[in-house]
Amino acid sequence: MSEYRERTTGEVKTQGEWRSAFKNMSLPRVWNSNVCDAMNIDPVFASPAATTSAYQYSARNGVEQNSNGDWVQRFVAQDMFADTTDEDGKKTTKAEHEAAYQATLDATTATNHRSTRNTLLTETDWTAMSDVTMADNMKTYRQALRDLPTHSNWPNLEDADWPTKP
Repeated sequence: MSEYRERTTGEVKTQGEWRSAFKNMSLPRVWNSNVCDAMNIDPVFASPAATTSAYQYSARNGVEQNSNGDWVQRFVAQDMFADTTDEDGKKTTKAEHEAAYQATLDATTATNHRSTRNTLLTETDWTAMSDVTMADNMKTYRQALRDLPTHSNWPNLEDADWPTKP
């Protein structure tokens, strides 16, 4: 979506909104510097999102001029959580909100990893049939899959934490 900034007021609008504001002016499909000068506007260029840490997100916060004098989108890092007080006066700290959020993420990750683990075990169930002698490396592999929930990184496993199928 193309945005443009009015030079006098600093107002930022989309190209469609500027077209509506200048409905009595015939405007070309592609706007060049001549069109912008006639409308007294400058283009707003895209810029990268703000660098964030855990429990933050990048939020759009207006426009700013860069070192080249061009107008660019401005992004800032915003906290996802803050201290709150509910209608009963119970206070919840930012840290408590973050811990609850992380617990939800961990529970979802654990559920997904258990599903993957169960699928990998199912794929090797045929080796545990009574008419098949299970190789020791397969026994080790299957036991390592069953032991994954006790792994020190559980539920945030790295690829190297998963056992290798023999």
